[in-house]
Amino acid sequence: MASTDGSSLSKLDALIDGAYQQLSSSKTPVLCWRRLYTDACIWRTLAEFLPPHTEVPSSIALTCVARLDRAIIVAGACGQGRLELIHELISLIQVISLGLGPSSPNFSAQEHDLVPKSEIAFPQTYRRTVPRLETPPPFASFVSKYSKGPFIIPAYIEDWPAMNEHPWKSMEYLRSLGGPGRIVPVEVGADYRRDDWTQEMMGWDDFLSSMTTPDGPNGERKPVLYLAQHNLFSQFPALREDVIIPDYVYAPLPPPETYPMYVPPGNREQLVVNAWLGPKGTISPAHIDPFYNFFAQVVGRKSVWLAPPTVSPNMYPIPPPASQASNGVSPSLGNTSRVDVFSNYQEEFPLFQQYVAPEAMFAVLEPGDLLFFPPRWWHAMRSEDTSFSVTMWF
Repeated sequence: MASTDGSSLSKLDALIDGAYQQLSSSKTPVLCWRRLYTDACIWRTLAEFLPPHTEVPSSIALTCVARLDRAIIVAGACGQGRLELIHELISLIQVISLGLGPSSPNFSAQEHDLVPKSEIAFPQTYRRTVPRLETPPPFASFVSKYSKGPFIIPAYIEDWPAMNEHPWKSMEYLRSLGGPGRIVPVEVGADYRRDDWTQEMMGWDDFLSSMTTPDGPNGERKPVLYLAQHNLFSQFPALREDVIIPDYVYAPLPPPETYPMYVPPGNREQLVVNAWLGPKGTISPAHIDPFYNFFAQVVGRKSVWLAPPTVSPNMYPIPPPASQASNGVSPSLGNTSRVDVFSNYQEEFPLFQQYVAPEAMFAVLEPGDLLFFPPRWWHAMRSEDTSFSVTMWF
């Protein structure tokens, strides 16, 4: 492609739109559409910098950066070497067309933008607390004994760079990871079970600003924004260096008795690492996942409610719509309960009150805590402060 004209750009746009429609409408997106979407986004971006284009306006450069981010978010930057190429292109565009120069900010471990701690409302929908271990269990003991049920290891991740030299509680540090034009997928609304809940792409800097200015200029309430279950590390590789994966996630754990169909994630590492970042009040309703889970609380406090798989008949799951796609974009409502486990008023769910609450557990995770629970355990989370968490499915 020696030069580009309006016709060539339109054809590339059509390829991007067509591949996106295929990915959005398929329950199991075919690899070729992910690859096409990725490559078309790359070529469409490169086309902006080929003759006859001599100088690229900042507005177009910002569009290019966002397009490349979409290739990561929507299609996983599918194809050998594509993720690394996209990172290089984003950096080049930011330097050449958006004036981003080298910087060495000094991140203060004390600098943060968290709201003051508030009192925590403890629900009455549990009878037990999640066990806390005084010391991390030996690897063999984790495999043979502790992997059978939930537990918390207090202060286990206190040596992560994310809590020290690269503090995730520092908005200055988080802003430095992106640069101009970066976008992330966010949930709009505090609870994905509600009709007014939706998803959108949003500027990374704008999203971070929403953490510190949740209300409008006249005090009007803004929608709650939540970056939930997103592989933020694929967009900002430096974040991945701030995390120390526990050796436990590489344990050869067998399928639990309550879930004989368990298989680990299908990627090469058999590990899925996701980020969760949002303000006080964000909620993940009670739901189940198919993997073992280590949940690391990095910034702020988070309340966690847990119940064993045996209570599933009394959890009042939401029937999934027949048209709902299971493509990883929207939460699976079929695995989500209608019960608000953080509320004390459950008269409409008598079986829950009778059979689930006596078996349920509750805990408040402090910064540095590491929580573990097996597959198919019902769990719900509520942010008590501005919160940054990491999940490790294995």
